[in-house]
Amino acid sequence: MVQSFDPSGAIETPEFIPARMLNEFSFCPRLCYLEWVEQEWRENEWTLDGTRQHRRVDKPGGALPDADKMDDPESETIHARSVTLSAPGAGFIAKLDLIEADDGEALPVEYKRGAVPDNEDQSWEPDRVQLAAQALVLRENGYRCSSGVIYYAQSRRRVTVPIDASLIERTNELARELRQTTERGAIPPPLVDSPKCPGCSLVGICLPDETNYALGLEPAAAEEETVRRLYPARDDASPLYAQEQGAYVGKSGEEVTVKKHGAVVAKIRLMELSHVCLFGSVQISTQAVQQLMKREIPVLYFSYGGWFNGLCSGMPHKNIELRRQQYRASETETALKIAQTLVRDKIQNTRTLLRRNSSVDVDAAMTELKQMEDRSLTANAFDSLLGIEGNAGRIYFQHFATMIKNKEGSAETPPFDFQSRNRRPPRDPVNALLSLAYSMLAKDLTLTLLTVGFDPYLGFYHQPRYGRPALALDLMEPFRPLIADSTVLTSINTGVVAPNDFIKAGDAVSLKPDARKRFIMAYERRMDALITHPVFNYRVSYRRVLEIQARLLARFLTGELQAPPTFTTR
Repeated sequence: MVQSFDPSGAIETPEFIPARMLNEFSFCPRLCYLEWVEQEWRENEWTLDGTRQHRRVDKPGGALPDADKMDDPESETIHARSVTLSAPGAGFIAKLDLIEADDGEALPVEYKRGAVPDNEDQSWEPDRVQLAAQALVLRENGYRCSSGVIYYAQSRRRVTVPIDASLIERTNELARELRQTTERGAIPPPLVDSPKCPGCSLVGICLPDETNYALGLEPAAAEEETVRRLYPARDDASPLYAQEQGAYVGKSGEEVTVKKHGAVVAKIRLMELSHVCLFGSVQISTQAVQQLMKREIPVLYFSYGGWFNGLCSGMPHKNIELRRQQYRASETETALKIAQTLVRDKIQNTRTLLRRNSSVDVDAAMTELKQMEDRSLTANAFDSLLGIEGNAGRIYFQHFATMIKNKEGSAETPPFDFQSRNRRPPRDPVNALLSLAYSMLAKDLTLTLLTVGFDPYLGFYHQPRYGRPALALDLMEPFRPLIADSTVLTSINTGVVAPNDFIKAGDAVSLKPDARKRFIMAYERRMDALITHPVFNYRVSYRRVLEIQARLLARFLTGELQAPPTFTTR
């Protein structure tokens, strides 16, 4: 779909409405908006099954005769598959699964994966209006069409639908509403406690119950939950980290392979990959990159020491409207409002981490941090907010060493110690771990923001700088203590890394390769750990939380929510 830019903010509707979009709009206006205007799509088991059911009629076949030859008495019954026609007068375009032509009549046949509904019409309204739009397209192209057929694959039954005046009126009414909705440029509200949502492939993007909760609508929730969790708590796919220097990443069939000195050291199925991380001098083949881009699996490049250098991905997200709102908000007071929330959440989460893990009395520090937390919401300028965050960070890191419980060491390898935060390069083991953890978190949030449709390089709190994913750095603020710092402390206190796992070169300290593998595994375990969302009260992994927060921020920027999302733990 091509949309023209309108400085007023409205969106110009394309000339033709696809018949399939009328189906979606009748089923759920918000789903139609997400698919058509925001160009969102995600597969689930039902969409994949639908594709399988359609595979026969998705292949073009047969020939549809000209309309003026349909009355030829010698013409035979005709079956034409996967035919695309448009109707400028009606404003519809349709890809018809199957057209049967006989006795001068054209009969559109629409394939659906489900069973025949147990209702008076033995069909659903979305299917009927889609069929009616197809009939109007056929009529405008000169064909006679008085009825259509819906083939329900699960029941293996054909249901004939008369294309009468009432159905045409309803179809045109929905088309008008659809155009008005897209021209307003505002996403329709989500359905409330609808049974349609659990099977929708876009439910993780739509966030119907979360949005309704934030809007103050009361969902019908299970007893133990505030909001229904309508999608899996964890992702099925996971990242591949290739950090053996001299390793080579290639593709073999449906697998990605990692080789060292010609021998295969790892195989991962493409369908199980979320992204690929390459450290230092690891090579990757063009064939592997092309296949990964085709499947929207990004490739990320890190320095040998773990510095996040950049990424390679497929085509950018098509939701330009979100990026347009992001650019506008970055130059208004909205940016300060978002930054205040992020800094407040970060300070509160550092207080929580200190309170839970410090081995000494930190009451005074907690009091100071609480003052900083309160002041962050009243800061009237970015300079003031930066000062508040800087003071809070100083207090927090002054007490960071009190959370380190593993004090074992030797004369050759002194125990873990922490005096202050330093970087570029980190000059002690704890700072080396913190820097790597922050780099990993920035990487994950950059990928999340790209998935949602943001420009990760334009932030609201962090100012733009060449090559810096400022928005990713913004959103990681509340999660630094919860994910990165927590991974560092857990790794040290449980012995995942030991003082002799580090290399010192000049002032720089870095992890040895084997220790880095263990630390990355600890980070991934933290990302996959299930927590209770503090707002929605359901169990979900940190990896999912990052996406939820990014999508809620998008809803705030596009005007659907009145406040930026917040995430704090107790």
